[in-house]
Amino acid sequence: MQDFFQYLNGIDPLVVYSLVLGFALVENLFPPSPSDLMIVAAGSLVGIGKINFALTLLFATAGSTIGFMIMYKIGDWFGDNILEQGKLKFIPIEAVHKVERWFAKYGYAIIVINRFLTGTRAVVSFFAGMSELRLSLTTILCTLSALAWNAVLITVGYYLGQNWDRIGLLLNTYSQLVTAVAIVIVVVLVVRFVLNRRSAGAGPA
Repeated sequence: MQDFFQYLNGIDPLVVYSLVLGFALVENLFPPSPSDLMIVAAGSLVGIGKINFALTLLFATAGSTIGFMIMYKIGDWFGDNILEQGKLKFIPIEAVHKVERWFAKYGYAIIVINRFLTGTRAVVSFFAGMSELRLSLTTILCTLSALAWNAVLITVGYYLGQNWDRIGLLLNTYSQLVTAVAIVIVVVLVVRFVLNRRSAGAGPA
């Protein structure tokens, strides 16, 4: 970790900003990605005067938003085909459509907190696209969410200084906890939906 910090400290600030943007973008497309750690490390560089807080926040938020919107468009253009072709055989297609309806109803609230849902960000953006949430409002909300989360990470890095790597274990634990809770919720909802369908299909004797 310290070697990585020293590497970042030794390169041009523009390259650091580009790495921040790239890590934040890629995380939405190919999770998991250590984008949060990268941003915390950048915060540490802010603390020693290597780079600027506002620019770091700008690049991190831009990367997060661009990555979110790319996955949003993938969900919008290809989501139904991906799921209806049986790629996820363990999830009934009726359950998928039900989740879509839930997302259409509560999706904007989910987008507001999506950056704090580490490990599930790509899923949120994918279903946002599938549910055809308004592009303009979705963009604004995911930008605000990214702005808030990245500001927290940069501030943490700023105050941790060269001990920024200590946050790694905490972020990893936080990510695992959020992901586990999200998986449990989805499984419970899907199982409940399937059982309700079977009960309705059985009907009165």
